[in-house]
Amino acid sequence: TEKRKILWIELKKIMFKKTLIAIACIVGINQCAMAQHPMLRPSLKDTCTLWLNNGNRQIYRVINRPGTFTGKQPIAIISHGFNGTHYFAFDYVNQLAEMGYMTYCFDFPCGSIRSRSDNNTMNMSILDETDDLCAIVDYFRNQPYVDTDNIVLWGESQGGLVSALAAARLKDEVCKLVMFYPALCIPDNWNERYPRLEDIPDTTTLWNIKMGRRFFEEIRDMKVFDLITEYSGPVLIVQGDADRIVSINDSRKASIKYANARLHLIRRAGHGFKPHERKEALEQVIPFLKGEKKPYR
Repeated sequence: TEKRKILWIELKKIMFKKTLIAIACIVGINQCAMAQHPMLRPSLKDTCTLWLNNGNRQIYRVINRPGTFTGKQPIAIISHGFNGTHYFAFDYVNQLAEMGYMTYCFDFPCGSIRSRSDNNTMNMSILDETDDLCAIVDYFRNQPYVDTDNIVLWGESQGGLVSALAAARLKDEVCKLVMFYPALCIPDNWNERYPRLEDIPDTTTLWNIKMGRRFFEEIRDMKVFDLITEYSGPVLIVQGDADRIVSINDSRKASIKYANARLHLIRRAGHGFKPHERKEALEQVIPFLKGEKKPYR
């Protein structure tokens, strides 16, 4: 009986770990299990937690600086997706630090039920998130330790859309744009679900996350591709060819419409990458940030 108890406990541990990975891979909009689960988070060096204000919106942030570099440093500002948190890119941070990059990871206010900034998702807003990201860029452009010619925006899923919108607004203030499985389809998808303004309810629930009417009202007339292609700098898009949440056709369309874009498709990857897929994605990001030319289509 004692052996059975031990085996049962070990089996439960294995099933729990598999469940975490399955949620990340199938649902995808939530972050990868490696970043989400506290036991699997990589350790970070030279990291500090700070708060940034955008008007009355307080933004929780974690900034990591490479310890061996001095002077002005480039920075990657990383935006999580729907119901995500700043943990999304933690397994990329140390690699970026080795390249001399600071990384800024944060929680969008109202962007998640786990957000440390504000977890009231009824006030979630694409436009507010875009404003927040622009305010973050403005903050770092005024810091003496930042190389303002090398500010990179990097977003996943909904955070990819927000990063694209912010880059279009900021233009030359953004050096490069990286998007993982960007949810450029958000306005079209919700307009299809709510064809008329009066069809939008006061509360919509998506994957057990409650969202208010404003989220849908403000994106009704958003022409995503007309807006985002106002940005003419280098763009890298990485997506799985088995993504069932976001169509790869949107990423293909974006890669054509952007003036300078690179698209990399990961075979059999869904919406939200498994550990080996995250490794492949990072292998695309590193040469892109270094400015190396690679075949990509």
